[in-house]
Amino acid sequence: MRKFESVDKLVNELKPDYPVYCIRPESIKKSTSFFRDHFPGTVLYAVKTNPNERIIKQIISNGIKNFDVASLNEIKLIKKISSDANLFFMHTVKSKESISSSYFDYGVKSFALDNKDELRKILDATNQAKDLNLFLRIAISNEHAEIDLSRKFGALPSEALGLLRLCKDNSNKLGISFHVGSQCMHKISYSKGIKEIGNIIRKTKIIPDVINVGGGFPSIYPDLNPEPLKNYIEEIKKSLKELKLQKLPQIICEPGRAMVAESGSTIVKVLLRKKNNLYINDGTYGSLFDAGVPNFVLPSKMITNGRVHSKKLTAFKFFGPTCDSLDFMKGPFLLPNNIKEGDYIELGQLGAYGLTFRTKFNGFYSNEIYELNDKPIMSLYEDSSKVNYLVA
Repeated sequence: MRKFESVDKLVNELKPDYPVYCIRPESIKKSTSFFRDHFPGTVLYAVKTNPNERIIKQIISNGIKNFDVASLNEIKLIKKISSDANLFFMHTVKSKESISSSYFDYGVKSFALDNKDELRKILDATNQAKDLNLFLRIAISNEHAEIDLSRKFGALPSEALGLLRLCKDNSNKLGISFHVGSQCMHKISYSKGIKEIGNIIRKTKIIPDVINVGGGFPSIYPDLNPEPLKNYIEEIKKSLKELKLQKLPQIICEPGRAMVAESGSTIVKVLLRKKNNLYINDGTYGSLFDAGVPNFVLPSKMITNGRVHSKKLTAFKFFGPTCDSLDFMKGPFLLPNNIKEGDYIELGQLGAYGLTFRTKFNGFYSNEIYELNDKPIMSLYEDSSKVNYLVA
């Protein structure tokens, strides 16, 4: 992978006529160090967030050996990169074939579920294996999340008690998990989830071997400025202590967005300006899905490329290159008022889902990926020992 010292040097040298994706390994080093140093348990990387091999290898080299996988293809990818990686199949809806292959061909022992039929499926597909680690996922409120996952996943309180007893009878290790939703903006969601696990423990008298607090740890965006991640971790620690268990179960988490968002950005070129609408060469069918459907406001920066920037900033909307009117990003994206056709823009926080959601719709697709040594536009991580906000 070709490397550049900065995004400006990349644009000035390549002058690309296609979208360019950038990876910053130093950002991954800082984020993985934070979770390793502060989280009171085992850290799993959620592969769905960014499955690029360069990213995965960087995460492994920084000490993360455990992975949250959601499909057989993700299992194959991780095992190809690292045969000794420890995989947790945390998608609660899986085909019988995927379960069987993951168990018999790739040695996966940990499976999540949220209903009785999925439990039956796991047991049938593994020939009633006795070495399974079963994780019951419970439904909790996602009220503080930008993307709600609770409508699709999680056993309701009325179902959870009986399911937990069934899982205990059929597991080697028993886990309870929850997910606060993607880009969770309030730490209290984690304490509510842990409190619900406490209620289940009291009602069933079953103490799990593992508590999984899931993902949802946020990153920073121009309109989404969470409190420091260290506060989230302290909230989790405090809530676990309030369970008042004689021996605390193993604790795991599944960060995705918070671990890789800052590591990626996309460089786009302005194809046309119509007043405050900019038509660019990437969009919601490419690496900018988050800016379209969930309407995340991505940090934006006009790249110098020999031009003098206006000090006056204007709020712009973006349209992608396809013929679909859904290829639209509301923003607002604050950029110099004199931006015009042919100028380049860097859009940040795309290490999370930027590569994952790309399609080849209308033939618009770019797989140009380069490595950068400069800082991201926005950051939660100043160094691995403390967390502050840095705007580059």
